[in-house]
Amino acid sequence: MAERIPIASDHAGFELKQHLSKALAELGYDVEDLGTHSPSSTDYPDFAHPLAEKVEQGEVKRGVLLCGTGLGMSYAANRHRGVRAAVAWTPEIAELARKHNDANVLVLPARFVSEEDGVRILRTWLDTAFEGGRHEKRVEKIEATGHTPAEGK
Repeated sequence: MAERIPIASDHAGFELKQHLSKALAELGYDVEDLGTHSPSSTDYPDFAHPLAEKVEQGEVKRGVLLCGTGLGMSYAANRHRGVRAAVAWTPEIAELARKHNDANVLVLPARFVSEEDGVRILRTWLDTAFEGGRHEKRVEKIEATGHTPAEGK
């Protein structure tokens, strides 16, 4: 059974979302388009929160968000427990976000990447596994509910 990947954008990410949705389908993923469905002005939290809730609730393992800079979507998505939304503007950033941070939501800055680069970033993120090891405790600290002082202080 194909992995279901939800994808969502605001108006600034609409065109690239359409292109990446097609690429995901061609790669064999079950694409769930959560909107927006036109280039008309929208508010990014209206699309980030529903996608992040699917990750938070364990309905999906990962998802893709797009907005102009990627920043707004990442701010909203990262408010959800268990969501590690990473803005990636190169394949190398996407790879490190997966390897070192176990990023489960890819956020693309649609105004700053081409369609071709967007696909390369997406493919790299999809194909890269979390390394675990020394990075595991760091990811656990992201999920900690209380602040723990740094060692040596």
